[in-house]
Amino acid sequence: MSLLDAHDIQGNILKGYGRSAYPKARYLFLQVKEAEKARQFVRSPVPSVTTSAPWRDGANVARPAVTTNIAFTYHGLRELGVPRDSLQSFPDEFAMGMKARMDILGDDGASEPANWDPIWQSEVHIFVWLSASTTEAIDGKYRAIVALLEAAAPGVEILRGHRGPGKQDDLPYQEASALYGPDGTPQAHEHFGYTDGISNPFFKGNTAHEGALMGGGKVTTAPPETREGWEPLETGEFLLGHKDEACESPEAPTPSLLARNGTFMVYRKLHQNVGSFDAYLERLGAAFPGGKESLAAKFVGRWRNGAPLATFPSEKEADEFAARWAAARAAIASAPDAATRDAAKKRFADLNLQFTAFDYAKDIDGGRCPAGAHIRRANPRGALEFGVTGAFETPGAVSNRRRILRRGLPYGDSTERKDDGDHGIIFMAMNASIRRQFEFVQQQWMNYGNDFRLANDKDPISGNHRTLNGTPDGRMVVMSGAKDPAPPFFCTQLPRFVEVRGGDYFFMPSLTALRLIGDGDIDPT
Repeated sequence: MSLLDAHDIQGNILKGYGRSAYPKARYLFLQVKEAEKARQFVRSPVPSVTTSAPWRDGANVARPAVTTNIAFTYHGLRELGVPRDSLQSFPDEFAMGMKARMDILGDDGASEPANWDPIWQSEVHIFVWLSASTTEAIDGKYRAIVALLEAAAPGVEILRGHRGPGKQDDLPYQEASALYGPDGTPQAHEHFGYTDGISNPFFKGNTAHEGALMGGGKVTTAPPETREGWEPLETGEFLLGHKDEACESPEAPTPSLLARNGTFMVYRKLHQNVGSFDAYLERLGAAFPGGKESLAAKFVGRWRNGAPLATFPSEKEADEFAARWAAARAAIASAPDAATRDAAKKRFADLNLQFTAFDYAKDIDGGRCPAGAHIRRANPRGALEFGVTGAFETPGAVSNRRRILRRGLPYGDSTERKDDGDHGIIFMAMNASIRRQFEFVQQQWMNYGNDFRLANDKDPISGNHRTLNGTPDGRMVVMSGAKDPAPPFFCTQLPRFVEVRGGDYFFMPSLTALRLIGDGDIDPT
């Protein structure tokens, strides 16, 4: 396993932070007014920026009460005085920014930039990301950030214009939070009711538990239910300055110190039309074999409890698995001694793998998990070879170049189950190439179906379905298996369930590069 300088890598790259540890977040967006004063601000929070170094309470790097991370748009780097030669070495899509890529991303109709939150009508330069276990802890860090901004005035200021509950549209920050269950504990669900954040890529040198390799790595020729069936992805798919899956260094800015151990981040505020989603499931689910919950599972590729259709094709099997999983988790907390606890952890880990350690090799025709299901589009797991042995030297080679690290949290309250309001997901993706990874997945796999032999069909959940003459035009075909005599089921008139409300592309530098930016000391030669 490759070793990375975790002290030089920002913490939210190698660490997912997680809903259980840091279920609250606050996102601030700043605009540079005067370069030297703004660089003073950039320098001031550097010592408190959270790194990826392992947290060991009582040791040199203790778990922080609040995590702090920082990133920059292309325009922000320009305003901070990064030399022109370095600016011109950044990839074009980053320099253009998200608005200019709207046609590639499918941000049309309700998702057009003109309909985004007011803040995104301004030029955003700096992103400050705070995460904590409580809102009170974030409030304290937020006040400290405001004090640093006041000390650097008039060099940089917080941009207002975030929408919030009611008719608020001038808030100074975007709040985000895990959804909480009846017992007051944070849950892993999003507003449509699905368990979210189940798996993320596992790559060489990251600090995730090695159990995350199965399902998080890349599929080999061995069975995916075994550890031998998985290998870590190359580091360069997610961190600049390292070898990627093509055995090359990804396109990166110069000088190398500016790029190495940094990454590109996509930030998108995604509104969820929960009323339309619930109504569609009720209407079409009444005619679908298995009912609305089975249809909901076909849309995503997982049951709402997270069990994958590829492994658990029936609701009964999924519910039984979820019960075993919950019992194994409870056994850890109730274990009377260390030996019993270790055994319970082992049982829980084995069960947990069933959420992630699978592929579609035995479901090529999509009889269990439709080829157009959301998770199968986002990570085909080698399914694009369509059962052809030896189509690539490495199984899943195409999808291995499209993996992204997913971060973010839900925002808002959807208890009234209406489309109106301010609720959805703050989606963040980290990747070495915005164009090859995030944009490719969004354009070719979410908003187009040809790679999956589905013509123009879009992702049922996040596709940019259009409305023509008052009628939604979205469609999904739920196929039957090769040995299943049942006819396919056609989901027609799918409306747009997810709308974009804002976002941009950011560069998240290493701690070394952050100091260079703050000092104005970048030499592209």
